Amino acid sequence: MHTLIHIGFGNMLNADKIIAILQPDSAPVKRMVQHGKEESLVVDATQGRKTKAVLLMENNRIVLSALTPETLASRTGAENGEKA
Repeated sequence: MHTLIHIGFGNMLNADKIIAILQPDSAPVKRMVQHGKEESLVVDATQGRKTKAVLLMENNRIVLSALTPETLASRTGAENGEKA
């Protein structure tokens, strides 16, 4: 069974497939997102809001969320040292 987490605005994501939850501010993450957009690998779940978290998925997809990495980590249980 898949563990779905709410990533904002009614969007759900399989938490078992998340590799990393990153801040979108650094230059390397910005370059990765831009490259992902060029390759059609980015899923924008921000509903037009500011991107506050970038989620890297097992299938090389990049998901953009308007929720903070801390909020998303707490929803996956990762803040408690549990596997996301």
